[in-house]
Parts: sequence; C-alpha cells; structure tokens
Amino acid sequence: MIMDKDEKHIRIGEVAARTGLSLRTIRHYEETGLVVPSARSQGGLRLFAESDVRRLMVVCRMKPLGFTLDQARDLLDATDRLDADGDLDANERVALLDRVRRYEQSAAQQVDKLRVQLARAEDFGATLRARLRQDAASEAKNV
Repeated sequence: MIMDKDEKHIRIGEVAARTGLSLRTIRHYEETGLVVPSARSQGGLRLFAESDVRRLMVVCRMKPLGFTLDQARDLLDATDRLDADGDLDANERVALLDRVRRYEQSAAQQVDKLRVQLARAEDFGATLRARLRQDAASEAKNV
C-alpha cells in the first residue's frame, strides 16, 4: 500500500533507533509475519506507523522475559482480535482475554525471578567491592 498523506510513517532506520532493534532483526520479524510495514514509499522503502512500532515494542519487552517469537505472535494475535472487536462473540472475547491474562501472569512470574537474580547479582558485586576495599586497605598499611 502506498503511504496515506495524512498518516505519519517512519522509515526502518528510525524504527530501529526507537526500538533498539537492528535493521536485520526488524526485517526478520517482517519475514516471519510478526510485524508488517503499514506502507511502502514510492521507491519501495518500508514505512512503519506508530502501531507497527508498538507491536515491535511488545516483542522487545517479551524477549528478555524468555518469551519466544511464537508466543509474541500469539499475544499480538489475541490483542489484535480484541482491538478489532467488531465480530467477536462473548465466548471468543473471554477466551482471548484469558490468553492475554496468562501472558500477564507469566510475565509477572518472570519479573519476580529476575528481581531475585538482580538482588543476587548486586549482592555478589557488593561482596567483591568489599573484598577489594579490604585488600586496598591492607596494602595501604603495608606501604
């Protein structure tokens, strides 16, 4: 589709800068259908809308929590269908919300695990700093 004059689109380089993803990763996500540019320029360049950037940010936030690209695709599918909402019956809506809820619960569990790991890492760093201060003080006395 050619860019609509009223809709703001950005090039892949700006998307990469805003998301922290490489151009290669964004292209890979496009190839796998995770995100599809909303438009193409007259010259064929990929153009992304804010909604495309938001989709990529969902993936960026899921990856450090250990979610796979298939899981990201599944979550995005559920949220897309909820956003479209027009032809959902009540049972479908409940099922989609349950899918999203499971991802939220899993994310919360992963965040808790990461907090424990971070606390352990900070404690380890503090232990090493204390050791270095102790050795520095000992060397200063011997000089």
